Amino acid sequence: MIAPGNHDGVHLGHRALIQRARSFAQSRGLETRAFTFDPHPAAVIDSRRAKEVITRQPRRAELLRAAGADSVIVQRFTPEFAALSPEAFVTTLLAQGAQALVVGPDFRFGCMRGGDVALLQQLAEQHAFSVMIEPAVLFEGERVSSSAIRTALHAGDVLRASQLLGRLHEVQGRVVHGQERGRTLGYPTANLDPELVLPPQDGVYAVRVRELGAAQDALHDGIANLGTRPTFAAGRSLEVHLFDFERDIYDAQLRVGFVGRVRGEQRFARVEDLREQIGRDCDMARELLNASSKELSRWL
Repeated sequence: MIAPGNHDGVHLGHRALIQRARSFAQSRGLETRAFTFDPHPAAVIDSRRAKEVITRQPRRAELLRAAGADSVIVQRFTPEFAALSPEAFVTTLLAQGAQALVVGPDFRFGCMRGGDVALLQQLAEQHAFSVMIEPAVLFEGERVSSSAIRTALHAGDVLRASQLLGRLHEVQGRVVHGQERGRTLGYPTANLDPELVLPPQDGVYAVRVRELGAAQDALHDGIANLGTRPTFAAGRSLEVHLFDFERDIYDAQLRVGFVGRVRGEQRFARVEDLREQIGRDCDMARELLNASSKELSRWL
């Protein structure tokens, strides 16, 4: 049983597909497989879209397994693969042992997205495999989609993005040496070299941080500044201040989950004004984290 698609974000809609596939597969003694692409097809067709990806491999595969897939097939997406006809695309799936497919109502496949659900059903009759159409998942009247999540992130609405994802939106990266300005302000920060995924709009955010590889993948609350640091004109960065934390974590891998937006970026005339604002930001971040405690336990 295969659930094909980009699965970018592994949002609530993708999870519904995997669960439908799993229910069908288990009733027939089959394996549930997610079929996805790397890199994202849009990034191959238009390189400007590379920065719009919500999740990357292997995190996407990890999330798909957590959603219920027994295995994940990662198809290398090349210009040659993009040129496959819809019929050849289906042949590729059948070669993976597909006895049944589950897709959403707007599923498109093959060269120039030329295949649709109606054609897929015709091909299923010709090649003797089953097709199930899973209805679109709605949240507060809005269809859950990767596009809707990108729109929320562009606006800095990380709460909306989390609601559509069913988890926190994340940016992962290695802690590198910075200019240590946060330490001189009394708020030491971990400076990240982040992976290339779509970040939320520049600003200050309450965050929940997972320290990968640490004991039990330790979780920490904190506050993050994402942007250009206009007070110091220091260039783009992602800096995270962890609350009640003092350990040296240079070279550690951190997964930063965005809980709520505190404010937009702002330039301060005096460093002391910035120091005072950071104190207020931390108070607000703690409030957002405390208010979101029930959702956080479900999303993480």
